[in-house]
Formats: sequence, C-alpha cells, structure tokens
Amino acid sequence: MYLTFKYNYAIIYRCSNINIFVIFLSKNILNNAKLAASRQNGEKRMSKLGKIKLPHRKHTADMTASQMPTPTVITLPMSQYIGAPAIPVVKVNDKVCVGTKVAEADGKVSAPIHSPVSGTVKKIGDFLLANGKTCQAITIESDGEMTVDPGITPPVVTNAEELCQAIRESGLVGLGGAGFPTANKLENAISKNIDTIIINGAECEPYITVDNRTMIDAANHVARGVKVIEEYIPGPQQIIVAIEKNKPEAIKKMTEVFAGDPKVKVVALPSEYPQGAEKTLVYTLLGRIIPDGQLPSDVGCVMFNVTSVAFMADYLETGRPYIWRHVTVDGSAVKSPKNVYVPVGASIRDILTFCEADFDDLGKVLYGGPMMGIAAYDLDAPIYKNTNALLALNVKDSLPKTQYPCIHCGKCIAHCPMGLNPTAFVKAMKIEDKNERAAMLESENVLSCIDCGSCSYVCPSRRPLVENNKLAKNDLRATQASKKN
Repeated sequence: MYLTFKYNYAIIYRCSNINIFVIFLSKNILNNAKLAASRQNGEKRMSKLGKIKLPHRKHTADMTASQMPTPTVITLPMSQYIGAPAIPVVKVNDKVCVGTKVAEADGKVSAPIHSPVSGTVKKIGDFLLANGKTCQAITIESDGEMTVDPGITPPVVTNAEELCQAIRESGLVGLGGAGFPTANKLENAISKNIDTIIINGAECEPYITVDNRTMIDAANHVARGVKVIEEYIPGPQQIIVAIEKNKPEAIKKMTEVFAGDPKVKVVALPSEYPQGAEKTLVYTLLGRIIPDGQLPSDVGCVMFNVTSVAFMADYLETGRPYIWRHVTVDGSAVKSPKNVYVPVGASIRDILTFCEADFDDLGKVLYGGPMMGIAAYDLDAPIYKNTNALLALNVKDSLPKTQYPCIHCGKCIAHCPMGLNPTAFVKAMKIEDKNERAAMLESENVLSCIDCGSCSYVCPSRRPLVENNKLAKNDLRATQASKKN
C-alpha cells in the first residue's frame, strides 16, 4: 500500500516498512533547471524568469530631496563606473571651480570627472574602493564659495554625433546602479539596428526612491530628455517607460507628460524583484533574451535609467556636468530618512550626519539597497556617481545570521532570474585545481549571475550564496585572464 505525502518540492512514497523517497522537483524548478541546461547558440531557452516578493520599505517615497550643506572636503576616485578609470588633469594646489574637469576619460568606455565644489586640490593618490580594488583619487578642499567655472555653457547639439559627444563630456553614467557610460549607450542606439528604447523606472530594490521622485518632481525633464532621444535617434519605433506598480504617483505623472506622444508607452510592471535588472526587464517587456556577454543593443533595444534621461535634458539646458546627485538615505540607524541632493565625492559621514544617523548604534553602511548593496569600509569614504542610496543599519540588524547546511530544497534555483544553480558554484569553489574549477564554473554559466541576491534571500539555511557567486566569477575571470597572458 502506498501513502503519498505532498510537500512543496517533493513527493514522498512510503511502502510498508520500507521508506522509499522519490523527489520530484516542482514545475518552477524544472523549468529553471531546463533553462540553465538548455542552450543553443549561446542563448537560454527561457520559460519563466524567477522573481521574488520583497518588502518595499519605501519610507521616503513622498519626500522631495533636501540639499545638504556643502562639505569641506570632497574625494573623487578615478573609477566610479564600468570602464577604464579616468586620468587626473589637475595637480596638487591647483584651484578649481564648480564644474571644472579634474580628470579626463581614458578611452572609449570611460567618463570624465568634474569638481562639484570650488576650492583647492589637496591630494592625488591611491584610494581603496569598496570593491577592494585600488585607483587614484583627487581630494579637493572646498573654499565655501561654490564659484562656477566660467567655461560652463550649454553645449551646441544639432545632430546625433554632437549629442553623444556632449553627453560624453558631461560625465554622465548610468544612474540605476551599474554605471555604464551613457554616451556609449547613445552610440549603440545610433549605430545598431534598434527598434525599442526602454526608460527604466522600475527601481525594484527596497528603500530606494530616487527614480520615483525624479518621475514625480522632474517629470518635465524626463519628458524633454525623451524628446531629445526621439529627435536625434529617430530609428526606434517605440519608447517604453517601465515603472513598478508600487509607484502610482510616478505612473500617473509619466502618463500625463507623455499623453500626446504616440511613440511613448508607459507600462506598469508587477512589483517583483529583480524587475529592474537589465536582462529581466528586456525579457519582461519584449520577450527577448540577451545572450551571455552581450548587451541589450544586440537584441534590438537600448535601456536608459529614468534619472539619467532627466539629467540629459538638464545638461543640454545648462551645460552643468554631472557633479551632484540625489541619494536615498535610510535604514534602522537613520533617525531622519530622506532623499538628499549631495555632491559626488561627499563623505558617507557628512551625509549621515545631515540625516541624523545614530553613530553610537551604527553597525553597517551599504552603498545601494539591501539586495545588491556593497558594504562601505570607512565612513570617510565618498559616494560615487552611481550611488543611488546609503543604507545605514544599526548593530542588531548588522549581525551575521547563523548559517546551516544546505537542505537541497531547490529554492535558489527556482527563484534565480537567470536559471542558474548557485549550489553548483559552491561545489566548484571547493575544487583545488584551478583549471578544473574554472571548467565547472564555466559549464555552470556562472558569469551569467547578475548579483541580484535572490538566492541568498530565499535560502532557508541562510547560506551566503550571492557572496560565493561573486567570488566564483572573479576566480573564473582571473583564470581566463591568466590563460590569455
């Protein structure tokens, strides 16, 4: 006689006095397992992307940005984005103004850096980034005058090439977190066969409300930025403004400002994570799969963060480069959460002081949100061009969770938007031979991981899966680089 007990991820058959366990993975896990295994011409045969529900905690959603006082010291690392670090063009003791270029882009995938204050260059030296890498940084002591560089004037733009050059000179990078130079995206939109422009306003991480406030408080700038794209990049047939449903006021504003433009469509997305991730959003909106190692432009679309688009309009009107930005400051150690308008290069300490953080009960500070944020190692470290949030947690919320052995439940696979198997990466990292380790990581497609953290979030054993994923990717890249040299 058989008795069947149905569980979430297994069906257990019991036969007389012998227990026989036969495990059937749920449809969702099977789909994702097939997705990870089934590959043809480098593409995944996606059936459904794994997503998770997160508490929103958008405490600052109704708060317009407050401008913090000008700091006395600004630190500008030369690496603040995806691409080659910028090269300093100033010397110690040089005088600079607001908007003065202090570093030039080094190559095509790079961006210049400008001073957000007027004052004196005090130091140029090595600087440790939050990701553990080292680059040069320029330290500027403010004179408190905020004197604007006399050379700042609106750029002259009459064609697509001049638009790309102007945006390159502005220093703008993607403001949704990744920090890819915006000029490169514009060039892709011009040179490749693009049919769709996506304006990303999903902002799916908990706490962060910068893009939400941009769509509400600077709706006209967003509209003008889109008009600029339409005017100089006429090829795409449609422009989609994508916003999660938990931002009803932003959806309303965007719908209003684009009501007369038949080319623009505002799409309300389910509030799921990681909805705003590049590959996820392209698949959700267009059903297109971005192959490994390729960009959205390779599948006929280009994506811009909504705040980046708003800045483009402001820059073309004023000529003021990208030197100040909006940052959401929140977390259990912050007494006065708010959206803050801060200079790029301001210290975490100065910003948290402005937001009345409890430094006596401060356990951890993250650049970004709780899912993809990176821990800051020093309160005197600066915010970067692509820092959209500072999350300050109290000591209790910063304590590490007790870890338990993997129970093989399959939740990490079921909820991975890329259909990956994080436990396979854990096994691979235990292999001593680096070539064997690299072969397994490559076969398991570790480089497709987008570091969203969904695997760690759903793991009932609280295993540090996303941390291991990052280590695995770095390990594989190092091995691949050593073979080329």
